[in-house]
Amino acid sequence: MKMNREDLLEKALKPARDAMILHPFYRGKIQMALKCPVRSVDDFAIWYTPGVAEPCKAIHADPSLADLYTNRGNTIAVVSDGTRVLGLGDIGPAAALPVMEGKALLFKYLGGVDAVPICLDASDPDRFIDCVKMLEPSFGGINLEDIAQPKCFRILKTLREEMNIPVWHDDQQGTAAVNLAGLFNALDIVGKDIGSVRIVMYGSGAANIATARLLLAAGAESGNLILIDSRGALYAGRADLDDSNPEKLRLAQITNADRVTGGPGDAFRGADVVFSYTKPGPDVIKPEWITSMARDAILFACANPVPEIWPWEAKDAGARIVATGRSDFPNQVNNSLGFPAIFRGTLDVRARTITDGMCIAAARELAECARETGLSEERLIPTMDESWVYPRVAVAVGLAAVSEGVARSPLDREQLLKKAAGTIHAAQEMTKSLMREGFIPLP
Repeated sequence: MKMNREDLLEKALKPARDAMILHPFYRGKIQMALKCPVRSVDDFAIWYTPGVAEPCKAIHADPSLADLYTNRGNTIAVVSDGTRVLGLGDIGPAAALPVMEGKALLFKYLGGVDAVPICLDASDPDRFIDCVKMLEPSFGGINLEDIAQPKCFRILKTLREEMNIPVWHDDQQGTAAVNLAGLFNALDIVGKDIGSVRIVMYGSGAANIATARLLLAAGAESGNLILIDSRGALYAGRADLDDSNPEKLRLAQITNADRVTGGPGDAFRGADVVFSYTKPGPDVIKPEWITSMARDAILFACANPVPEIWPWEAKDAGARIVATGRSDFPNQVNNSLGFPAIFRGTLDVRARTITDGMCIAAARELAECARETGLSEERLIPTMDESWVYPRVAVAVGLAAVSEGVARSPLDREQLLKKAAGTIHAAQEMTKSLMREGFIPLP
């Protein structure tokens, strides 16, 4: 039975109320658990002193053995300074911790990746960079999260250049990969081609700038892209743009071939696709803007925790396909469908970095998984409960890393699938076992 608007709104507001009950009930979402047996206290002599000295000496002689003798190769740090959290903005590192814990939960359950939330009281980018670089001995990868722009671009670039482990910013690369997967299938449904559609990026923060870059790498025509910031459309020669935000300045030079000026009302007119990452709604995107878009319009309204316009209102205004970042609406296009599997594949081949090619491979595999199980206007990409998808995406990422020559431990398709599927299955079964035995109590 179709829900009325009041029921839809009630459903949309329920997760926030439940969160305020369950977060204090559990006092956090993750904990440390053992992965080796303790048959008796005699085992402590193996896992700790005196036995532990032998792997220590081996690693001292050959630091690459850390991934063999410790859990470093499956452990990443989720690092934030809390300067741009969800739709909440600059709330500081302590208030960002619930988000980073949630990220670690998803990494473990969906990707079998052990993730440690680290919120740094270091809003200065140079101090932040120094802190993260000092973490390298303990972690096999770094997931940057919720860092304000433009400093997030320099932080990512510097750390990728100066660290010997994969570093990525999920609000950039992760968001871009999942957006691209959704766009691939949305364009298939409406019968349009990525090389010819007009795409508007409403908001010029990290998510949309990274999405624009990946769209161009995947075949979008640069002149057909229009980015909008708080002062209007970007275009070559706009007087207020300077090198304080080099990523935005670079895109302004190569996009918006028609030199559209003005705000979103002007840019939306005739657009085939809109990616919106601005501020939480509703009522941020006006229905009349959507009405002015091209036939079979595609809208990604992805602000959190509330999209820029309610999906049902966007549909009423003429959008054919509407996606948001929320799991309680159809067409969730959210990083959580990408980052656990992308890091799984990255770690399994011990890749040095995460390239755009690896992200595009993940996007194509996500899109293909949805096609295999039933593509529709309300199902562009798989949902988070389709756990079989994550090993598939991990394999695609691992193979791309091998193909691009950035894998330290190359594996073939069969080896990758066995490793990824086994690791993810073990993480999910461990959680279910803890629930059955009461160690994770039900609320």
